[in-house]
Amino acid sequence: MKKVGIALLGLGVVGSRTYRILQSKAHKIEEDFGVSIEVRHVLEKDLSKANALGIDPAIVSCDIQNVINDKEISVVAEFFGGIEPARTFLIAALKAGKSVVTSNKELFSKHWPELEAAAKETGAGIYFEASCGGGVPIIRALHESMQGNDVLEIKGIVNGTTNYILSNMSEKGSDYSDTLKEAQRLGYAEANPSADVDGFDSTYKLSILSSLSFHKRVPYTAIYREGISAVTKEDIKYGKEFGLTVKLLAISKNVNGKIEAHVYPAFIPDDHPLAKVSGAFNGIYVVGDNVGELMFYGKGAGDLPTGSAIVSDIVYAATREHHRRYPFILEEEAQDFNNDFESEYFIRLVAKDQTGVLSEITGILGKAGISIDSMVQKAGDHGKATIVLITQKTTECTFRQAIESLKNATCVNEIANVIRVEK
Repeated sequence: MKKVGIALLGLGVVGSRTYRILQSKAHKIEEDFGVSIEVRHVLEKDLSKANALGIDPAIVSCDIQNVINDKEISVVAEFFGGIEPARTFLIAALKAGKSVVTSNKELFSKHWPELEAAAKETGAGIYFEASCGGGVPIIRALHESMQGNDVLEIKGIVNGTTNYILSNMSEKGSDYSDTLKEAQRLGYAEANPSADVDGFDSTYKLSILSSLSFHKRVPYTAIYREGISAVTKEDIKYGKEFGLTVKLLAISKNVNGKIEAHVYPAFIPDDHPLAKVSGAFNGIYVVGDNVGELMFYGKGAGDLPTGSAIVSDIVYAATREHHRRYPFILEEEAQDFNNDFESEYFIRLVAKDQTGVLSEITGILGKAGISIDSMVQKAGDHGKATIVLITQKTTECTFRQAIESLKNATCVNEIANVIRVEK
């Protein structure tokens, strides 16, 4: 039976789980693929972690050269997270002809061209299934199963923390700050939650998914990004009156050869497949020109789903004679982005509760060429009313100009919030 030596860089939560899965599924892997996976080296400074897993201390060190110089190691799996030393170690492994496996979406999004160039030198492979969607097998689906299609659109919930927060705000009627604190207490959100709630994590993932789908390098810096901290329980309550649910969406489209890539909170109809994705789960909706609509759903984070995806990549890398190449990543960044994209909009504003106000507001929007799809008005206190509008499609530039006009209208006290609507 073929034996394949691997190295594990780090024994954190996911690294430790990956080792356990490799041990528990060793017989299955041997039977299904005719290959025996041998962990030949572990890079970890905390020996207690290795001891807890029953790993021989003789194969544990802090020196990457022990991995690079071992010619019996052909696959290196990285669990450090962040940029360094992960970037330096993976490039060294690739230049030594070793394939790499990673779930590190920030590293991959920011340094994919460097990694691909190093891999191309030696013919080594790069595997990153776990970088987007945890246990959801979206990377392989886009790269292999969609060969008979041009991908037209990706629309995904790819961050479990923000989906947990928004789902709980919707179900319990709680406000953002209280729900965030609960998520932190339960371990769904970090002490510093910015990477999740400000949309960075979703942006890194969308950069990877968009590049794969459209065969163009879509850098994370070119993706429009908004987080969820401005979403309120009042917005969610009014959205329900229109049959809408709010989600943090990662959206990428190929519109007449131009790429539109955005991360932002948006309302979607209650009957959309993504509206049913709740809690810390992920869902990715893909449209192909031939296959039509596809929906991928599953746990997007955690040691079990992530470890599962990493083991899948390790086995895949260990059994390939020829590895995947991504030549488009070495080309110049895609320049054909459309930043003045079209959307429908949810507008919640506070206005004077008097005759003619609705006419004035709709007149301002109409002058900008923006039509109203639906509207509700709720009487408030002290001569004020809450007005909620859903517009028909308009461009971002046109909408922003109209909002400025509304802010200057004497009948409008406050633009409470603006959220996009995706249908």
